[in-house]
Amino acid sequence: MIKPFTLFGFITISLILMLGCSSTGGKYENGGNTAYLDGDGKRRGLFGGRKRNKSEPLQNPNINIRVDPRLARSLTYSRIRTEGPFIAMTFDDGPHPVHTPRLLDILKRRNIKATFFVVGTNARRYPQLIRRMIAEGHEIGNHTVNHKYLSRISVEEARAEVLGCERAIVAACGVKPRILRPPGGHINDRVKVWLKKEFGYSTIMWAVDPEDWKRPGSDVVAHRIISETDPGEIVLAHDIHGPTIAAMPRALDGLLSNGYRFVTVSQLIAIERRSIATLSDFGNNLLSSTVDRKERKNIQ
Repeated sequence: MIKPFTLFGFITISLILMLGCSSTGGKYENGGNTAYLDGDGKRRGLFGGRKRNKSEPLQNPNINIRVDPRLARSLTYSRIRTEGPFIAMTFDDGPHPVHTPRLLDILKRRNIKATFFVVGTNARRYPQLIRRMIAEGHEIGNHTVNHKYLSRISVEEARAEVLGCERAIVAACGVKPRILRPPGGHINDRVKVWLKKEFGYSTIMWAVDPEDWKRPGSDVVAHRIISETDPGEIVLAHDIHGPTIAAMPRALDGLLSNGYRFVTVSQLIAIERRSIATLSDFGNNLLSSTVDRKERKNIQ
């Protein structure tokens, strides 16, 4: 004969098991008929398609813009004239062995192509990072060998600084830079003309400076970038500072959610002379390789 307590315990356990099997919200439950979790614990659509994870960042679209540095209209750029949502994110002074790889991961997750103005000594130390930048579609610009102010040194010293950095970049990845950013922004018209004549470089300045080099904190850096950026502008940051890298996910996601589209500096310069720079309605077609084919007859 089963004791009353034992029988009560058996019935209680059975009820718990039955309720557990029939309750909603289990790992494989599909009560909402919109998605379910497969055996790997990955969320799938009702018919097995992939459902976007809310934790995934927004994606910058693929943008195919032909670049011809010979067609640059100006000696120097901080912004371009465009009604389109195009901006260029730039990073100076790297590559850094820790911070730059983190930044490249952040950019890759969002399909963002940036421009890196590298210092020659760092390019020599970390050529693998230079190669990774090129392999992932980023642009590399000249930032001199030793970060010297070009307007404060002799022509001979300036030539050594510029040529030395160019050679370090070419040695690392085989790609010659098209553009240069003067360290500290210290430059004058005479040096700009000399850079264009001797090296074919356009001088790249910036329209947005979050002053991340003062280390105001990642939240401040992100807020400044999001709030101060307008279409056609070049944004300055530095990939040698940890707080700057920490600010990038919020800053980049904020710009993407505001409708901005990221291109390299040379692509931004090319946009200025294209008809798409004055179109009011862009749509997805203008952010794909079809632009190059559709607009070609109107551009040339």
